[in-house]
Amino acid sequence: MEMTRPPPKQSAGKQQSVILRAWQQQALRAFIANDAPSFLTVACPGAGKTSFALVAARQWCAGAPRPFVVVVPTQHLKKQWADAALRFGFHLDPAWSAGDGAPATDMHGVVVTYAQAASSWAALAAYSRNGIVVLDEVHHAASDRSWGDGVERAFSGAATRLLLSGTPFRTDDSPIPFVKYSWGDYGDAEPDYEYGYGEALKDGGVVRPVYFPRFDGHMEWINTEGALVEATFEDELASNEWGARLRTALSPDGEWIRTVLAQAHTKLTNIRESHPNAGGLIIATDHEHARSITDLLERRHGVTARIVLSDDPRASDVIDAFAKSDEQWVVAVRMISEGVDIPRLRVAVFATTTTTAMFFRQAVGRIARWTAGISNQKAYMYLPDDLRLRSHAVNIAEQRRHSIELRKERAGEEGFDEVAQEQGSDEQMSLFEALSSTVIDGASSTTADGIDPDEKMVVLPEDLEGFPVDLPPPPPLPGREAADAVDPWGSPAVADETGKSRAQIKSDLRDKNADRVREIVGRTGLGHREVNMRLNRDSGVGRITEATISALTRRLAVADRWIATVRPG
Repeated sequence: MEMTRPPPKQSAGKQQSVILRAWQQQALRAFIANDAPSFLTVACPGAGKTSFALVAARQWCAGAPRPFVVVVPTQHLKKQWADAALRFGFHLDPAWSAGDGAPATDMHGVVVTYAQAASSWAALAAYSRNGIVVLDEVHHAASDRSWGDGVERAFSGAATRLLLSGTPFRTDDSPIPFVKYSWGDYGDAEPDYEYGYGEALKDGGVVRPVYFPRFDGHMEWINTEGALVEATFEDELASNEWGARLRTALSPDGEWIRTVLAQAHTKLTNIRESHPNAGGLIIATDHEHARSITDLLERRHGVTARIVLSDDPRASDVIDAFAKSDEQWVVAVRMISEGVDIPRLRVAVFATTTTTAMFFRQAVGRIARWTAGISNQKAYMYLPDDLRLRSHAVNIAEQRRHSIELRKERAGEEGFDEVAQEQGSDEQMSLFEALSSTVIDGASSTTADGIDPDEKMVVLPEDLEGFPVDLPPPPPLPGREAADAVDPWGSPAVADETGKSRAQIKSDLRDKNADRVREIVGRTGLGHREVNMRLNRDSGVGRITEATISALTRRLAVADRWIATVRPG
């Protein structure tokens, strides 16, 4: 994830330490000193919230087996958190559900979504009592009232709750459980520790400076009343037409989006000369829009882009494959969101009609993650010059300019998954039709965006000051079957040459057990239920979903012995 360096390999029982960034060390101290059961950390995307949270959990557990629950916004982040936790000695199950029964005793805990927390609050309340809960991107608990209510019911009994967010937020409708607000139960959230984009830039080697090329254009459309409207982004326009103007600019049938895609692709090509595996992200409006953009990239630039759709069950695999590849572009609809870690992204095109400040900041965070060993890591977000997006961009650009000026003085140099919609999106769109869109010549904002060739950001992570923090031993697994082997952290694990996690090993074993059941059914003519009951009885397994690795392995051996006694039919 975002650690400056991976923890050293240590044998069991020896002192271990990690290198934290300055803000992570300060936040950790504040968390340890905190007497309240909840602690809210707001840190900009890419700063290293995940690593901070896992070190904090390690310190809080202090080597004792305590229930550990992580709550995330999306299914994809469940696996990502489980993978990150493994590097800190925690075995978390991202596949658990309440229907499976209690979490298995050879795992430290589980990773669930906010939707799961709402629907399975009773099971999670029983499990998490006296444990630690990490609520990642906690502002999502306000997306649905039932989510907030479920989170409160599920985790009120937890001993400590670590709340994380990548952006400051406010709540004016229903308060988020466990969050303190500036006035009563509403208003701006009051973090216990905050680390903003400007501070991260000043520290150097944490996040990239992001620049915002903005493009005006001339758009024509038929509005919802059937009238012809034409306007540029500079023209005064009734606010109920802003969404239609933006939608027209983004239409794949117009020239505006084609021109912007061409410039973004040229920028990415240039960046790849010094950063060979640099990638680009296009945030599309909907599924049809995403497919049209991938067609444009292929026809006009000869690029085959990956496409990530929110309703595709393979979406997480697509994101993982793109992150590990050197492919140029990925086009996404509400999938590349908070916490998705693809540091090689350097260029983005904001081609969606979602214009809220929170969504915009989260989108910028996708290209702001620092990559080790590369200097002058400028990143670029290509934008329509829509007034709302312009305002969001200027706020971030001001932090960037101020931070870089401070760095010059110090060095003595000369130098997503919100679903909020744009205003008016609920209006009747049946008569709307985008007719044409073109980029106005010379409309690419360069100076107004702060894309200044004199701005320098040359910091290399090798020169970044780190702070070693000693860690207590990792907590033992709560079950008795914890002595299979010892992983590089000294944490109980199963020796496995492929480097699989306990969750992955158990998934493989369950699949193998299912294969054996099918084979026994085919050979004996018995029913699946009867075969499963006999295997569970003979191997001492209660429910296969609650079984440990040792129990699943034992059950597999029982099945193999049974198969050996029965000839194929």
